[in-house]
Amino acid sequence: MTTLCEHFETGVEVGPPLDVCPTCVEMGSTWHHLRQCLNCGLTQCCDNSPNRHMSAHSRATGHPMMRTAQPGEDWRWCFSDELFFVPGPDGYEVVED
Repeated sequence: MTTLCEHFETGVEVGPPLDVCPTCVEMGSTWHHLRQCLNCGLTQCCDNSPNRHMSAHSRATGHPMMRTAQPGEDWRWCFSDELFFVPGPDGYEVVED
């Protein structure tokens, strides 16, 4: 098991995610799934969505950590280190290929 990356603990408390991608709504577009930035709390669409707003947000701001905003899912992703985290018995752990 790989240890958590340096970006995992962001030190930012974010509220619950939105149930829409505000940027997609503004442009009249659709999305597949939602993600929430764990550095600032912004909710945006995923990379399977036509506009890939969360990836663009990470590139534009340098915010590395996001989590799924899908009901019933619990995982996180670090854009900087390309690491996927899932809950384990002692907190989040990295899933390796």
